[in-house]
Amino acid sequence: MKTLIIAALFSSMLFLQTSIAAEMPPQDAKPLSEIVLTLEKQEYSPIVEIEFEEGKWEVKAYKEGVKRKLGVDPISGKIVSDRKDD
Repeated sequence: MKTLIIAALFSSMLFLQTSIAAEMPPQDAKPLSEIVLTLEKQEYSPIVEIEFEEGKWEVKAYKEGVKRKLGVDPISGKIVSDRKDD
């Protein structure tokens, strides 16, 4: 019984570590500050939310008074998706 509990705890710790690592930008990603500056130069301002999810930066920002939801490639810094945010 004790061995089973230890094995369960160990496997859950491995799962948690994998989950955390999956939510980090890759090693060769551009600095987030550089991505923000690039977006601001493209007139996305203000930027109101940024999070790393599913392999890309998800950014909520305004452009021309309209709230947008952007997907930004962490390595190239290029916008891969841009849609109106509800």
